Amino acid sequence: MPELPEVETTVRGLARFLEGERIARVTINRHDLRRPFPADLVQVLTGARVMGLARRAKYGLVHLDRAATMIFHLGMSGRWRIDPEAPHPHDHLILETASHRFALCDPRRFGSVDLVETGALAQWPQFVALGPEPLGPGLTPAHLKAAFKGKSQAIKLALLDQRIVAGLGNIYVCEALWRAGIRPTKPAGKVTGAQIARLVPAIQAVLEAAIRDGGSTLRDYVRPDGELGYFASSFDAYGREGAPCRRDDGGTIRRIVQGGRSTWHCPVCQK
Repeated sequence: MPELPEVETTVRGLARFLEGERIARVTINRHDLRRPFPADLVQVLTGARVMGLARRAKYGLVHLDRAATMIFHLGMSGRWRIDPEAPHPHDHLILETASHRFALCDPRRFGSVDLVETGALAQWPQFVALGPEPLGPGLTPAHLKAAFKGKSQAIKLALLDQRIVAGLGNIYVCEALWRAGIRPTKPAGKVTGAQIARLVPAIQAVLEAAIRDGGSTLRDYVRPDGELGYFASSFDAYGREGAPCRRDDGGTIRRIVQGGRSTWHCPVCQK
């Protein structure tokens, strides 16, 4: 599933060609993805100028000059294709400007597209309970300390709780915990202040590195320009079961299951 860096990469890629442009034509090739397309999507988008693009958690935002914002989620396998050479059978939504063509391709149809009044974005149900952005000023050691207080839940699972931090997913939580030297099964309420102080910059560093490298190519994800993200080649923990820890501490990366999802960690250096 595309995670925060993949969505951020997508937004930045789209912004290069779509920001400031007027949408001349909108084509919907099926009525739904995970849920139906908004009934007024074609009407609102056609003729609208794109004022800017942004991201909230794992959602991409396309702000229009009509006081409306199109919100997209890439689901499990979604991606935007810019000026594709040939149509794809799973190009379900197509936007055209005077210069470019943008196709939302989603073979598994777990993605979504919504329209929300721009001034009411904070009240959109999926955004109401979200925690701070991990790359924004709201993610601080003090915030995590307060959020973790008294929690017996494992730190790995707590970090996946979107009410605590918005947009973190399995890959980058595994990587951040390795960087911070924190055992993923440790109860969140028992994570020390020193560990939390290491965790915040670890989260931010791994996300920034992944964005810089264009995301992690897992299964179907590629950038809007068709290039593959290559951060996966830099994984320190994720997917490295049986490999020696990169810290040369004598440890071997192990895989365990938490909350139905795999976790990779080093039992020697992550305490």
